[in-house]
Amino acid sequence: MRLPSGTDFFRPHEKGITIAPYLSGFGDRSNAFSKATQAISRWYNRPLRNEMYPVIEKWGDSPLAQIDRAGVPWFGLKAFGVHVNGFVRKPDGIHLWIGERATDREVEPGKLDNLIGGGQPIGLSIDENLVKEAKEEAGIEVELARTAKSVRKLSYKVDRPEGFRDDTLFLYDLELPESFTPVNKDGEVAKFHLMSLPEVAALVRDTDRFKFNCNLVVIDFLVRHEFLKPDHAEYIEVVRALERKPMVRK
Repeated sequence: MRLPSGTDFFRPHEKGITIAPYLSGFGDRSNAFSKATQAISRWYNRPLRNEMYPVIEKWGDSPLAQIDRAGVPWFGLKAFGVHVNGFVRKPDGIHLWIGERATDREVEPGKLDNLIGGGQPIGLSIDENLVKEAKEEAGIEVELARTAKSVRKLSYKVDRPEGFRDDTLFLYDLELPESFTPVNKDGEVAKFHLMSLPEVAALVRDTDRFKFNCNLVVIDFLVRHEFLKPDHAEYIEVVRALERKPMVRK
């Protein structure tokens, strides 16, 4: 992506671009990113998201600045998020609740998604974000959302039409009662499907129906819940890929 006029807060660097050194404070750097993302938004006709993300080098750092969510991949910045596998134990085995994204979504419209998933905005803890996303995306109340179990973190890189994504997802499992039916509150999900693990695995293996990063989340669930077992011919390759930082397909 070529930087248009209005982004002169940034300088060429041997590894890409760097922010001008005279911008030394959180406010100044945030203002620079704001002006730059607005300029890029106009130049390339890409809408901003009006949700602010922290600019950090690694998890746990104090933010150097904040930036509109849309601008994160434009600058190849690190981003973080929460994804939750909502599952039900039935007599015939585990079933996963799968969301189907609304057709008006800017990213991956109509694709299949994890029951709960959202980026990590500035100013919220992971737990607070999980509770917020659970309510908005699936109508899950606070008490039930807080029973979700943290299982691992998963990182990946991917070159997408909207830019380069260097993301880390904090993964959770949430066991739900058979009587529960998710209800979307924010318009991001068109419908939900309760699928058996063989059905979900077939979709991952044979189709591109899932949103680009959700395959990884589902595969990790299939491994941890022993649907994909060590005697599978590709087990070692799959587990090894999950443990490193894979480049996922577009």
